[in-house]
Amino acid sequence: MLISDGARRVIAALEAAGHEAYAVGGCVRDSLLGQTPKDWDICTNAPPSRVAAVFAGEKVINTGAKHGSVTVMLGAQPYEVTAFRIDGAYGDGRRPDSVAFGCSLREDLARRDFTCNAIAYNPSSGFTDPFGGAGDIKRKLLRCVGDPDCRFREDSLRILRALRFAATLGFAIAPDTALAMERCCGLAGNIARERVSTELNGLVMGEGLTELLTRHKRIMFEIIPPLSPADGFEQRNPYHIYDVYTHLLVSADAAPKDLTVRLTMLLHDIGKPACYTADENGRGHFHGHGAVGADMARDILRGLKYDNAAIKAICELILHHDAKINADAASVRRWLNKLGARRMRQLTAVRRADRMAQSALAREELPQVDALAQAIDNALAEGQCFSLKSLAVNGRDLEGIGIQPGKRMGEILTELLQKVMDGELPNEREALLAFAATRRSAGRQ
Repeated sequence: MLISDGARRVIAALEAAGHEAYAVGGCVRDSLLGQTPKDWDICTNAPPSRVAAVFAGEKVINTGAKHGSVTVMLGAQPYEVTAFRIDGAYGDGRRPDSVAFGCSLREDLARRDFTCNAIAYNPSSGFTDPFGGAGDIKRKLLRCVGDPDCRFREDSLRILRALRFAATLGFAIAPDTALAMERCCGLAGNIARERVSTELNGLVMGEGLTELLTRHKRIMFEIIPPLSPADGFEQRNPYHIYDVYTHLLVSADAAPKDLTVRLTMLLHDIGKPACYTADENGRGHFHGHGAVGADMARDILRGLKYDNAAIKAICELILHHDAKINADAASVRRWLNKLGARRMRQLTAVRRADRMAQSALAREELPQVDALAQAIDNALAEGQCFSLKSLAVNGRDLEGIGIQPGKRMGEILTELLQKVMDGELPNEREALLAFAATRRSAGRQ
């Protein structure tokens, strides 16, 4: 195992003080997967007070002394150091009612969620792997430590963690673990909403969402109940080959690794079941589903404690995901004015992923999506004007020709911008001031 100099230093210092110490959990797992660990967790038989004493010359943060944890800062790198412990009963299905210290390393590893996270490493003694985690990592298998039903009833967040690990690590879920997840999925309502959103973020950024979340769709319906009506909802439209729920998953799989785009794809057609109508030929239509879906997504995301900026971005993309947007320069400038450059680029990613999850007929429109993306890039590269900030005149310029600050000045600036975006005026100072002068006169009549 490749262990960082800082982790070696923490372990060596604790051992020099007469204590046991091991790297443990995700850092060991990631190293065995050939990845560089981002975070380092150290377990020890030293209580937090002793850890603080050992590192008296360093910054030590009391991050959870009640549960045996402190964070040792070596420069800018944090090392979470936690005492060996045994968890008591989980009365609320979220956290132990009590913890007991003074146990062995093996007992500490036995309380952990999955075998791949229940491996410890010491530079001198090597690996301690009482539950076969290294073998499971080699087989790319996610398996609970001990009785999976007990693990999930102790902390139902582990159900979502299992999905996240399966998606991000590319692991299969062991049959007994998968069955226990389904049996315990009703406990997902006990999970704090902000913890759900953290796991959901990691999950949607993984791979193989279609297969994974089709197999475990009951869990998804527990954490996002409005997804349930989409399951099996046939679209009856030549542009679609999947039911609504499957389309959402396939489109999320097809999307780039942009969290905003991925979450948008998971929810973008959530309004379809509520908007379904059929014409005389039985063809399905979903008029207004973008607006309905944006409202539904807003409620879902607020309930999951997403921040306002994320909610605004995702709902904008859902609202406009099927809007008619031409690739001509004037149309692109208007949309850049409406949504901004970043959101427009995300919108083209949404539209591409959407069509990749539809029929061959819909995928024929991919060149149009690419043309729109290129037109956006061209507008930005050429510095085309689509905002007041990029307009060649400002309020001070208008004051110079006798237009006083206030509502009328704002109206004139907006009109100038609109004419520039529409290609009716060049974005040149003299031309804009000449036109503004005519509007000043019109405003006085």
